Amino acid sequence: MDSPSGLPIVVRMQGPYDADVPLQIVCYFMETPNAKSKLFGAPVELDTRLGGIITSLRQRVEFKGDALETMLLEPPVGSIKPKKLLLIGLGGEADLTLDRMEAVGRTALREAVRIGATQVAFAPLIKDAGNDSLPAGDVENAVIRGVLLAYDTQVRLHNQGFAPELKLNTWIVEAGPTYYEETIAGVKQALKESQQLIDQRATGAYSTLSK
Repeated sequence: MDSPSGLPIVVRMQGPYDADVPLQIVCYFMETPNAKSKLFGAPVELDTRLGGIITSLRQRVEFKGDALETMLLEPPVGSIKPKKLLLIGLGGEADLTLDRMEAVGRTALREAVRIGATQVAFAPLIKDAGNDSLPAGDVENAVIRGVLLAYDTQVRLHNQGFAPELKLNTWIVEAGPTYYEETIAGVKQALKESQQLIDQRATGAYSTLSK
């Protein structure tokens, strides 16, 4: 799908360990005593293929899952298909909101730009953590809105001489079969909303030093 910011968005029925991309992004709630027992599906398989590293980092409180906390891993060759894996914290489950997920989208985009990734696959893993507080379509709507608005800012910064040229050319949204159609609907809504928000943005220079 074409986006208003120029970043193509693709929705795939795929797991975070199967995407042959430079960067895979996944999300985790703050670690609690019963957090691991609630996980099922994709995050369990991902951790298993990585030899339990995510569980170890969380249990040792070296990746707590605080809101917008990040950790970048380089998986051993042959473990999973993505070349790099970025963990992003969601904070406490009780604090999960659509505003938080939009902020996660912004963080994900900016980290992808900083890393220099050309393609990114993103999986929120919220349902796989046993959390049904927000509809899957609404979650992806918020995430993609954050991604596209942050991407638009990066393009403007580059055009004004304050950021390098973006290497990112594709953003892949991963969804399971149960929530696939709902996710597509959420992404389409995000494209419309992002267009409206981008159209409302100021178009003047950020700085007196801008090109």
